[in-house]
Amino acid sequence: MKQYSEKKMNKTVYWAEKPGDQDTKVIRVVKEQESDSEMLSVCLREAARCLKQGGLVAFPTETVYGLGADALNETAAKRIYEAKGRPSDNPLIVHISAIEDMDKLAYVNDMAKALAQAFWPGPLTIILPKKECVPDGTTGGLGTVAIRMPSHPAALELIRQSGVYVAAPSANTSGRPSPTKASHVVEDMRGKIEYIVDGGAVGIGIESTIVDVSGEKPMILRPGFISKHMLEQIIGDVEIDPALSKPVDGMRPKAPGMKYTHYAPKGEMTLVEGDEGVRGQVIQQIKELAAEKQQEGFRVGIMAPKETISFYYGCADAVICVGDRNGQQTVAAGLYAALREFDNAEVDYIYAESFRGEELSDAIMNRLLKAAGHRVICVERGE
Repeated sequence: MKQYSEKKMNKTVYWAEKPGDQDTKVIRVVKEQESDSEMLSVCLREAARCLKQGGLVAFPTETVYGLGADALNETAAKRIYEAKGRPSDNPLIVHISAIEDMDKLAYVNDMAKALAQAFWPGPLTIILPKKECVPDGTTGGLGTVAIRMPSHPAALELIRQSGVYVAAPSANTSGRPSPTKASHVVEDMRGKIEYIVDGGAVGIGIESTIVDVSGEKPMILRPGFISKHMLEQIIGDVEIDPALSKPVDGMRPKAPGMKYTHYAPKGEMTLVEGDEGVRGQVIQQIKELAAEKQQEGFRVGIMAPKETISFYYGCADAVICVGDRNGQQTVAAGLYAALREFDNAEVDYIYAESFRGEELSDAIMNRLLKAAGHRVICVERGE
């Protein structure tokens, strides 16, 4: 792949050429530009124009990288599905740059207003009844629309400058681990989209919390950084959709990630879990499973936190630390990158410790269970 560079206003643009494909330009945004609105505006001018004209632009948010298109342009939204290989009934999230834009897209209630004031800009997606201006191609045919206002400076400026509302799922091939670095986007989207805005590694590392307030009772459809407790402090009791713990065959997804296998590495992944009292037995079980597969001639990966990673060295073809169990933000930030490392290591099977507990554990386990296709081995006391 050839690369050329051109520096303007502290900006570097790379033209990525791949025979038979369209060019994908990568625009690098450095930290100095994020805090300088004029520099950021100049840097993102081409990408913003591309969105306005119906093109596709990948960009960083505080959660993961998104793949953006004009949300009210059904043809542009369709290109997102094509680039990702995403099922057309899987709804997209519409990203906005000002809270008042929510009223232009949806019929807004008091709960939505309270949540937006409390958590926007930030990692919360709110589902509301949609207005006629929002095409069915953006909502997966649903009568509701998912809306979010991201907090990343580049995302906000890109949306603002484009003059459109931006539909943006994660910028990866459908089903693969979500991208937390621009290099992940390049792996999946090079030659399929016009621009990638490289803002470095994202901060949170897992997708936004999705809460549905379109009915009588608010309901979490996807856990994320904004927890159930945090939501309840603003709007009172919040329910959790039962489909999060038990997938339902034939279910029509009400939000991104509910129906289909998501976040999955290429190797078959299994979670091994048990309470604190059987941690040693969990480690032993993982080592035995890995040894069995290696004896059968397969390549094996093991994923574990900082506290126990040393027990697995030498026991698998790829042993990857995913973060600190006592600092679950590090696990969330490192999860998808770790799953992609296993792909690079070309492992056939992956065994991982689980992360049930407090803080971000619901969100982390939601992603791990989907990545593992809900394959879980539970280690009981005495085994």
